[in-house]
Amino acid sequence: MPRFPLPARLCALALAAALIPAAALLPRPAPAAEPPHAAILMYHRFGEDRIPSTNIRLEQFDAQLAALKQAQIPVRPLPGIAAALKAGTPLPDRTVALTADDAYLSVLTEGWPRIRKAGYSLTLFVATGPVDQKLRGYLTWDQIRQLRDEGVTIGAHSNDHPSLPALTPDAMKADLDTSMRRFREELGEAPTLFAWPFGEWDARSMAVLQGYGFEAAFGQHSGVAYAGHDMLWLPRFPMNEAFGSVERTLMAVNALPLPLSGIEPADVLIKLGQTTNPPVYRFTVGEGLERMKELLCYTGQGERIALKELAPRRYEAVPGKAFAPPRDRISCTLPTAQAGRFRWSGIQFTVQP
Repeated sequence: MPRFPLPARLCALALAAALIPAAALLPRPAPAAEPPHAAILMYHRFGEDRIPSTNIRLEQFDAQLAALKQAQIPVRPLPGIAAALKAGTPLPDRTVALTADDAYLSVLTEGWPRIRKAGYSLTLFVATGPVDQKLRGYLTWDQIRQLRDEGVTIGAHSNDHPSLPALTPDAMKADLDTSMRRFREELGEAPTLFAWPFGEWDARSMAVLQGYGFEAAFGQHSGVAYAGHDMLWLPRFPMNEAFGSVERTLMAVNALPLPLSGIEPADVLIKLGQTTNPPVYRFTVGEGLERMKELLCYTGQGERIALKELAPRRYEAVPGKAFAPPRDRISCTLPTAQAGRFRWSGIQFTVQP
């Protein structure tokens, strides 16, 4: 997961969120106009300071959990959130889910004990290959069963953790078939939730994944998951040392959905020399939102993108520089009338040589 800088606009919003009294953060029903939504936080390693890009320092994580507890944020199991989003069932405002990818040992030794003590839930997305290979620093199947028995939801994360868009459909099926088989052999059932390795997908890999019947699949692009979003590439807020402050946590928790439709291009795969690069990103913003003149978009590198209004509520965003492999992102934000709260949508592009 690359360490993308946080744009100045979002830094200011994070500071504003941090200054909101805890009482203002107490969970309450979302405004009637808001679709059911949740902020899904994504972790990898806990207290493994030698790998800062995928690690959260323990003092950071402790501070995050304390902030969630102080503000009485409803941290709920991801399967229930996914079911609510799919059905359009109401969720409390500022609902949060905690997730971790890859099945590192520090989830068991450091992350889960803290989450469990706080009374919260966790979803662990397991790449089965490293577990089978008994790689150093990864969980064993016995430990994964222990976590499951203690209440952790186990999700799928492929077998070999490849960039799935780089595989042929047959190779992707072989990887996923192996992963599902190993889950059934070791846990007695296959997961119903999936996380894209590296957050990378494209139209071809999406078509393959649809054949596996997952209830929901999750990327690594920041944004608020909401009812009406494509259930097979729901956003999550990455949390690592660079993005692990309490301020950013509250910023994510406070965010509201930015509903978009008519998204172009339909395929987020960029092939260098074959596909338009930088991408021409077009979208239509949902009805009834305020302060549209303050809509801003940024690349994953923190560079602001000039917006062109093509029609009422339809916009075109073309980054100033070509995207480089292996991936890049576009995030768009819109302020709201509620102090310290803004709307956030993101998309990730897979870039191949």
